[in-house]
Amino acid sequence: MDGARNEAWGAGDLLDRLRALQDDVEAAVARRLAGWVPAPGREEFRSSAANLARYLALRQHDLRGVQRGLATLGLSSLGRAEAHVAATLAAVVAALARIDGARTPPAFPDPGAFAAPAAELARRSAALFGPQGDGPRSRILVTLPSEAAETPALLRDLVAAGAGAVRINTAHDGAEAWAAMIAHLRAAEAEFGRKVPVSMDLAGPKIRIAGVDRAEGLRLKPGDRFGLALHPAAVPQLPVALLSHAQLFDHMPPGQPVWINDGKLRAEVTERPSEGSALLTVTGARAKGEKLKPEKGVNLPGADLSIPALTDEDRANLPFVAEHADIVSFSFVQTAADVDDLVAALAPLRAGRPLPAIMLKIETPLAVRNLPDLILRAGGAAPVAVMIARGDLAVEIGFERLSEMQEEILWLCEAAQVPAVWATQVLEGLVKDGQASRAETTDAAMGQRAECVMLNKGPHLVEAVGFLRGILLRMDRHQDKKFAHLGPLGSWTLPE
Repeated sequence: MDGARNEAWGAGDLLDRLRALQDDVEAAVARRLAGWVPAPGREEFRSSAANLARYLALRQHDLRGVQRGLATLGLSSLGRAEAHVAATLAAVVAALARIDGARTPPAFPDPGAFAAPAAELARRSAALFGPQGDGPRSRILVTLPSEAAETPALLRDLVAAGAGAVRINTAHDGAEAWAAMIAHLRAAEAEFGRKVPVSMDLAGPKIRIAGVDRAEGLRLKPGDRFGLALHPAAVPQLPVALLSHAQLFDHMPPGQPVWINDGKLRAEVTERPSEGSALLTVTGARAKGEKLKPEKGVNLPGADLSIPALTDEDRANLPFVAEHADIVSFSFVQTAADVDDLVAALAPLRAGRPLPAIMLKIETPLAVRNLPDLILRAGGAAPVAVMIARGDLAVEIGFERLSEMQEEILWLCEAAQVPAVWATQVLEGLVKDGQASRAETTDAAMGQRAECVMLNKGPHLVEAVGFLRGILLRMDRHQDKKFAHLGPLGSWTLPE
C-alpha cells in the first residue's frame, strides 16, 4: 500500500490512508467469511474468525511507511494490532482526526475492545492447558515416556514441578499403557487440586525408512549414491533403503531434495529408473557419514504431499482418544478436508457430547499456506490450538526460514485468539543429558510468547519442567506477546 518510503506525511494524509485501509479490511472480511458457518455451540468463535480475517487483510499491505508517519505523531504504529485490528484502526483514525482538526471527530473505541481478546485467549489457554495459578502465563506441556505407565510418582513429580498439561503420543505404547498414564495423572490432579489436561497425538502419515538391504544399516557420505524403493530388487546395483509410503515417489522428480533423519542426511534425486524407485546422491552429511537405519523420517523439502492426514492406525486409536483426550493433536494436517475427516470421525464417538479440542500441528509448507483455513474449519467445530512443530517444519521449509515463519504463525494465532504451542527440542540438552546450552535457554525464553511450551521426554524431564517454569516466570515480567513491559530495571541505578 505505502511501501517503506521515508516521506513526511501530515495527519490529513495519514487519515485518508487509514480510512481507506479500514474500508479495504472490512470488505476483505466479508469475502473471506462468506458462507462460513460455525457448528452449533461454536458461535463464540465468530468474532475470532472475523478478527483473523481483518488481520490477514491488514497484512496484505506494506505498511512500513504509514508506521513511520504514525510514530512521528506519537500514535500507535499498528505493530501490536493482532488481537484487535478494528479497534486499533478506529483508535488511530480517531486520534488522527483530532490532530487534523476535524470538527466532529469519530469517538475512540471502548477500552474493552482492546482487553476482551486477551481475556478470551487467556480463558481458552486455561481450558486447553490448565489454569495459570501462580505459574507463568505460558503453560508447560510435557511428553510422557513409556515408563509413566508404571511409575505413578513420575506424574506426581511432573505436576508438582509445574507441568500444566501432558502429551501422549499414540505412535508408541498402546491403550493399556495410555490408560495407566491417565489414571496416574488423575491421582496427581486430585492431590494438587488442579486440572491437568491430556493431549493425545495421532501419529499421522509419518514417512519413514521402512528397511534397508543391510542388517547393520547404511553409512553414507557426501557423494555416495543409494536407492530408495518399495522393493530391494528395484535398484540392483546400489545399496537400497525401502520407503514406507508409495505415494512419495509421485513427488520425486530428478533434482528433488530428500532429507532423512531431520536433515542429518541430505540427498538429491538424480534418476528415476522405475515408478517405485529413485536413485539419489548424498549432498550433505557429517564427514564420517550418517547411518541410514529403519524408522528414520523422510522429508521432501518444498514438495506438497497430497497424503491424507488421518491414517488407518489413527482411526483404530480414535475410540480411545475420543473418550479420554482433552485435546486431539492432529499430526501432518494440511488441508481443510483433513480437518473435516477428523471431525467426521470423532463426532459419532462422542455420542452427542462436544468434541475435544483439536491441536493443528503445522509441519509442512502446505499446512502453513492453509493455516487460516485450517483455523477457521477447526475453530468452527471445536476449541482449537496450533502447534508450531518446528522439527519437521524446519526441514520442510528450510532452517533459514524457520525463524520468520514461527513469528508469523504466532501473530496469526493471536489474531484468531487461538492458543499457540512452541514445540520441538525445547531445552533438549537438559531433558536428555541434564545440561541446557545457552542457545537452548534463549530459545526457551522466546517460547514465552506462545501460550504453551512443549518438552519432549527424557531422563531429566522433571528437572527441565522446573527450569523452564523459572525462565517463563522471569520473562513474564518483561514481555506479553509483542508488548514489552517497561518495569524498572534492577541491575543498574542512577548515581545519587
